[in-house]
Amino acid sequence: MIKIIILHLAILNGIECIVKQVPSDRRIDCLPKPGADKTKCLSHKCIWDDKQYPDTTVPACYFPPDTGYMIAQKSNSSLKLKKLENAALNPYDTDILEIEAQIKDSHSVLNVRIGVEGRYEPTVPLPRACSTTVQHFTVEIPNESELFTFRIRRKATGQLIWDTSIGGLLFADQYIQIATFLPTDKIYGFGENVHLSLKHKFTNYTTWPMLARDQAPDPENPYRNLYGVHPFYLGLERDNNAHGVLIWNSNPQEITTGPGPHLIYRTIGGMLDLTFFPGPKPEQVIQQYLEYIGRPVLPAYFALGFQFCRYGFKNLIEVKETIERIRNASIPIDVAYADIDYMERYKDFTIGKEHWSNFKEYADELHKNGMHLVLIFDPAIQVNYSSFDRAIKKNASFIEWENYDQVQHEIQNKYPLTKKTKIMLSVVWPDWHVAFPDFLDPKPSTAEWWIEEFKLFHQMLPFDGIWIDMNEPAAFGTNEYHPFYFDDKERPAKIVPLQCPLSGAGSKYDNPPYETWNSYAYNFAEAAYVFPCIRSTFVSSGHYGGHWLGDNSARWIDLRTSIIGIQEFNLFGIPYIGADICGFNGETSEELCLRWQQLGAFYPFSRNHNVKGAASQDPSRWPDVAKATREANLFRYYYLPYLYSLLFDVALHGGTVVRPVFFEFTSDPETHDLGEQFMWGSAMMIVPVYQEGVTSVSGYLPSTTWYSVRDFDYGTLAKPGRSEFRASKDELIPVFVKGGIVIPRQRPNMTTTASRNNPFEILITIGSGKSSGMLYWDDGESIVEDFKSYNYFHWLFEFVLSSDRATLYITPNHTAVRISRFFEVWGEVVGLIVPTLDVVDIIGYQYLPKLSEMWLNGIPIKIDNQKSYYDNSKNRLLIVKKNLLNIANGEKQTLSWYHQKTFCDSAHC
Repeated sequence: MIKIIILHLAILNGIECIVKQVPSDRRIDCLPKPGADKTKCLSHKCIWDDKQYPDTTVPACYFPPDTGYMIAQKSNSSLKLKKLENAALNPYDTDILEIEAQIKDSHSVLNVRIGVEGRYEPTVPLPRACSTTVQHFTVEIPNESELFTFRIRRKATGQLIWDTSIGGLLFADQYIQIATFLPTDKIYGFGENVHLSLKHKFTNYTTWPMLARDQAPDPENPYRNLYGVHPFYLGLERDNNAHGVLIWNSNPQEITTGPGPHLIYRTIGGMLDLTFFPGPKPEQVIQQYLEYIGRPVLPAYFALGFQFCRYGFKNLIEVKETIERIRNASIPIDVAYADIDYMERYKDFTIGKEHWSNFKEYADELHKNGMHLVLIFDPAIQVNYSSFDRAIKKNASFIEWENYDQVQHEIQNKYPLTKKTKIMLSVVWPDWHVAFPDFLDPKPSTAEWWIEEFKLFHQMLPFDGIWIDMNEPAAFGTNEYHPFYFDDKERPAKIVPLQCPLSGAGSKYDNPPYETWNSYAYNFAEAAYVFPCIRSTFVSSGHYGGHWLGDNSARWIDLRTSIIGIQEFNLFGIPYIGADICGFNGETSEELCLRWQQLGAFYPFSRNHNVKGAASQDPSRWPDVAKATREANLFRYYYLPYLYSLLFDVALHGGTVVRPVFFEFTSDPETHDLGEQFMWGSAMMIVPVYQEGVTSVSGYLPSTTWYSVRDFDYGTLAKPGRSEFRASKDELIPVFVKGGIVIPRQRPNMTTTASRNNPFEILITIGSGKSSGMLYWDDGESIVEDFKSYNYFHWLFEFVLSSDRATLYITPNHTAVRISRFFEVWGEVVGLIVPTLDVVDIIGYQYLPKLSEMWLNGIPIKIDNQKSYYDNSKNRLLIVKKNLLNIANGEKQTLSWYHQKTFCDSAHC
């Protein structure tokens, strides 16, 4: 009898072990930190596995699958949850015993909130608007007294989207975790990090941290915090439907992707607030996401021009000479930048007296040449000069210590305006200590002071845009006894850096500021002014400005990863995005700079920028780079009306400008990880060169009609599939336009100011049906506060072919109130000028047109027979007439002509 009992217990224990065992590809790390061993693991009531796996990232210590909370009470969409008894322990904190879960279905988006009401939540004012869609989710939840899990399915297909039955739910005050099985390994997003591929890899366990930090991106060490935080991803399901998920939290956080495929999310505060977007098309997912978080700002038209900057200009003369050198090389350029060199000892809202005294006159000169000026500013205000003095007088707030006994009195008492305050002092670029404006101040005084400083400074120096740097916020030498700036001979004194206690009562200062750290950049941008370009970003930052990918390096791998970065930030709702062309850190090479200028012409934010002490890398330095840049920039400027229309449409409706290829060709699996090429909108495919020493590039064209638009093979058909495309250094990189498209463009000048006065053209590409496109147009300068009252034009183009007739329809979808209406920007009056449409260029046109018989709105017209022609060998029709179409008259217009089918049935005749 005893033997039977022992055997029975052994069987039960064996079953228990079998139940608890989790395959190596589906685990949740119980001790996600170095130094885990069996003793520590078992003391946390977790499972230890001594087995050695080929994948060294497999957790040896992992949570049992029944880790989490029990459903204590279930009522409609609200659940009360209770921590399971004898469950595995939280590795860093003690789980809260009772929490709640709430599920809200808004018909278009689904929200799941888990935690304790009243805990910190980000203060970013999201619109949380929901678009109309026929797609919906369903939620499956177990019964009372069972382990709390939830499964989210797509109602139309039954496809699982989230499945938390993997276990691992933890909820402590300062350590929160949730995990889920994923329906796919095709996951895109989460950032800001350097990703070596567009699609996340699920071949092993990989952790990506998300904490805003002043740290240069390094593709060779990618698993690090960078400047911004975007806890959002897009998933592509097995049937090619797409969904999105936002995890709304501003605390330091991280995700781990596992081979399940599964996802583990961890954060150290706040709530678990999950919002699911149904799509089902990838572009619809982003539109729904941006409707929820806020659509992006429309940049000024000049901001689409080429821009040049460098850190380390010794004086204004060097700036003038460099810009003049670029212009003399006939390279289109719109914006001159000044880095911190222009300031008086690096203080915001100052101008260096010795070397920059004529800056205002130079700004006026730039403006006369149709150019613009952008200046850098940091959220670090030296505490012993006029700007800080005005801030104190206006009762502006600055980041403070929680208690007086935390204040570093040895530095606080050096300055009359900070003595007897709790203002936290730190070290950044200025010679003396700085304070950080607190833009979470519920009073308007801080933002009012900040904006007033910009207005006062603009009276001294008429700049056109601001470049926000160091806004994580960044500080130098914190907790260091010999910070790097002690060795800076230019500094007048070795000022003591910020000292943050790492242990004891004072170490708890980080609560609550660590909860707001990641969102500081958003609040800073919200208080900014015109045309901000922002380094640190958070969810919804795109509503106020663009972004560049930070202090990259002059390496080929940085060029390559920038292609992925600009696509990811379009997923995050920041379409005005770019990287420092030719690389910021280090010395660039002639070939790298040439290829980067060719690629950078297709960044929405196109700026060359490099570090202090490095050799100049302006494109005029090398004749071949100057030639390649000139050609690339001229192409960019030619198609700026299209790029601007994409940005305008996204500001109105949401979506992407730089678009991953799979967004347009979702059913083609070859596009699902095609990160090294991208699209402008739905029409234009760009295939960059990202390898050294090559004269061709491998690219993939999905199955549809494609035309090359490079000069040497303009209008020729490109074969779908993977091909090796010609890409010599003296030619534009491969660019293709899809059939069935109408693209607006303008002949380029040396600035966007001049280009905007040129007549419009449209490029029509023939596909399998009608061709369509759009054009938005405004004054290019005004700030959009509300599109409902904003003065702009929007036209829709449609080109239709029949057996004997071709017809172009131009339909005004929105018309400006008055063409002559004027606006005030920075005190200057600018008008809304709309050029005429003078050129219609059609490629893939296999008809013989009767150019002598053309009708505009049913009235016969004569075109310019010397410039207009039909090329049967290239299937190209060019129609030219000065003032052909006055598209600003507010009326629908029709241009038509007769034709007959050519004898050649092949597009290659």
